[in-house]
Amino acid sequence: MAIQDFLVVSVVVSCLAATSYAVTFSSLPNSIIVSASTKQGQVLRAGEDNITVTWSLNTSLPRGTDLAYMKTVKIKLCYAPISQMDRAWRKTVDNLDKDKTCQHKIGAKPFIPSNNIFTWKVQRDVPTATYFIRAYVHNSADEEVAYGQTTDAHKTTNLFDVEGVSGRHVSLDIASVCFSAFSIVALIGFFFLEKRKSKSSQEK
Repeated sequence: MAIQDFLVVSVVVSCLAATSYAVTFSSLPNSIIVSASTKQGQVLRAGEDNITVTWSLNTSLPRGTDLAYMKTVKIKLCYAPISQMDRAWRKTVDNLDKDKTCQHKIGAKPFIPSNNIFTWKVQRDVPTATYFIRAYVHNSADEEVAYGQTTDAHKTTNLFDVEGVSGRHVSLDIASVCFSAFSIVALIGFFFLEKRKSKSSQEK
């Protein structure tokens, strides 16, 4: 019985420890200024168009603040609320380990307080949706310690759209049109051939 009690207590303690160390979005300071080349309402094509992202440490913060952020900035493409509706697989969760808002990685760079710029080609696997861009600052333990984003806190400004790849290729569309045209011509030719045969048999 004592062993069972010990196991139960161990599991509870482990769960509490895991919960206590989970990083939440609400706990992060908005310390990074992020901007992008995209415009409000702009439509980008997956696999074709580029996005240029710039970021820097907010200069209004106390001097030396950047020393606490340490190592890396990870930039991500994030779903806007309008593209999360009725889609549980894109749901926003405060616990960043479970959050599904920002599923598409744009890039990662060593943390430098200013003059950061990165150009990214929208990947072909990015689905049709409305997006914004967010940057997370990670410490040496790869934990999120700060963030910045191209939109406001309610995620309603500076949003842009991506038009995903439909899965059809231009060459396939051309081949389909050519095949359809050939089928029509063949059908017309067959019709006239049969009509001619019928007329010949009647004359005999």
